[in-house]
Amino acid sequence: MITMLDVANKAGVSKATVSRVLAGNSYVSKTTRDRVFKAVEETGYRPNLLARNLATSKSQSIGLMVSNTLYNGPYFNELLFQTATLTESYGRQLVLADGKHSAAEERQAIEFLLDLRCDGLVVYPRFLNADELTAIIESSPKPIIVVNRQLARSPQHCVYADHQQYSFDAVNYLINQGHRDIAFISGISGSPSANSRLAGYRQALEANNIAFREQLIVEGSWTPQCGLLAAKTLLARDVTFSALVASNDDMAIGAANQLHAAGIRIPQDVSLVGFDDIAMASYFIPSLSSVRVPRAEMIKTTLKQLVDMMEGNSFAAPQPFAGELIVRDSLAKGPYFKG
Repeated sequence: MITMLDVANKAGVSKATVSRVLAGNSYVSKTTRDRVFKAVEETGYRPNLLARNLATSKSQSIGLMVSNTLYNGPYFNELLFQTATLTESYGRQLVLADGKHSAAEERQAIEFLLDLRCDGLVVYPRFLNADELTAIIESSPKPIIVVNRQLARSPQHCVYADHQQYSFDAVNYLINQGHRDIAFISGISGSPSANSRLAGYRQALEANNIAFREQLIVEGSWTPQCGLLAAKTLLARDVTFSALVASNDDMAIGAANQLHAAGIRIPQDVSLVGFDDIAMASYFIPSLSSVRVPRAEMIKTTLKQLVDMMEGNSFAAPQPFAGELIVRDSLAKGPYFKG
């Protein structure tokens, strides 16, 4: 079995120097690092990472906890791509843990990453509530940043978008464009993002003295198929609506499919708006109006905040990110427009 001492002898350096190089110590000269890496390659040495992590309390890695209910779709693809790319730019490895289907399993995934001695954690929760997350943060030996969840008691440990405000802004824009009968496909029950977007919808109606109608609301679960079924449900209720807002673009695209099948034109008969502004939105026919959530900027802020914590740098609580309605061909003026 090849040992670290064998590498040291091959490179002509001490065992301590090999250890420093493999730990990413920047105080070792490039010439020495090159000799050590060459010796590692020639000897076939594979370091015992767990033993090294236990000894140094550092792993040069960042953990990411995401529940697998969020894996499917373009939103997660961008989340993972941005996190992996930025983690690499900081010279660290990304370790992914699955939070599965419950708060208990999300907690177990976080504990798994901490047991691996990840130097910091990014947590994208689905089930853990704000109080539970704050308790985990306060007891964790490593810094944790929570994405897409506001933590009133731990504002420095969360990066989030103001879902309620940008939902309000989008619905209010529709109202100003002459729409009064606005249907809404909400996200899955219990999702903080879904709850906030629905709250923004209701807030906009109230601000414009428009009565909330339960018949115009259908719950979805983020997929195109459920968007299609939600639109089918709305049409079966025989309710009038000149605009339809879906809590994400996938559901908006599914809803558009059902409206088309029913002979309803977008935007001539019904204006359509989604959330997240996925890449497909601008290529859809008609191009989909959508609220752009600055995901890349959120992840960039998350990683910078986390690395600052890991390195003991000063930091301040990030401000909530705002969304922006991108108006495209799926949106037209409503029957009550006064231009």
